Amino acid sequence: MHNLLLKWLKRLLMSLGALSLLATLLFIGGNFWVLATTAAYIERQPQQCRPAEVGIVFGTSHWTRRGGRNPHFHARMRTAATLIEQSQVEHLLLSGDNRTQAYNEPRAMWRELYRRGVASEQLTMDFAGFSTYDTLARARDVFQLDKALLITQSWHLPRAVYIGRELGIDVTGCVADDPNVTVGWRLKLREWAARVATLGDLYVWGREPYFLGTPEPIELPRQTPIDLILPSLNERFSPP
Repeated sequence: MHNLLLKWLKRLLMSLGALSLLATLLFIGGNFWVLATTAAYIERQPQQCRPAEVGIVFGTSHWTRRGGRNPHFHARMRTAATLIEQSQVEHLLLSGDNRTQAYNEPRAMWRELYRRGVASEQLTMDFAGFSTYDTLARARDVFQLDKALLITQSWHLPRAVYIGRELGIDVTGCVADDPNVTVGWRLKLREWAARVATLGDLYVWGREPYFLGTPEPIELPRQTPIDLILPSLNERFSPP
């Protein structure tokens, strides 16, 4: 009896060891895959980021849990305002969490960008961007975007770019980092786990956004093509 118990215990430990090894390989392999397949679509300097009509800014809290200013929030706002100022994007989609009246990420982003000089007509708020996946699914299905520049931190961009491209959106990423901020190991570990979970969302359990709603296409002002302007100018200034 004693030998039988030892035999089953040995088998159990071997099975647990094999499962642990498999989970570790999936964890490492999933992260490597996301990082490797998105690296070519991410730029670290705003002036090098690919121009797009619309930039998507991912929401985060304006404040830290300790009551201080959140450097990740302000880095995203600073980069987004710079891209508008440099005419690399024409419009910003501000997507974040607004589950309660007391917490409103899109409104906080709108106020900060307006304070930085971005015109209100260049800002659209998405109040149902409850996650990275939700933000990008709604960008495609609600705001009717097929191309966008994603604005967030370097540790977040690989996952965001991967999701966007897998959803069929032509996205690239623009890093919004604060050089004076060191990313803690807890945040890194959480993001590593989120990348693996993303693969499950996309390929295993078919995740759907928490809320979609009716389409609300972003309408951008269109400039009159120069070839349409020139004929009228020629007529105006031609001799009688």
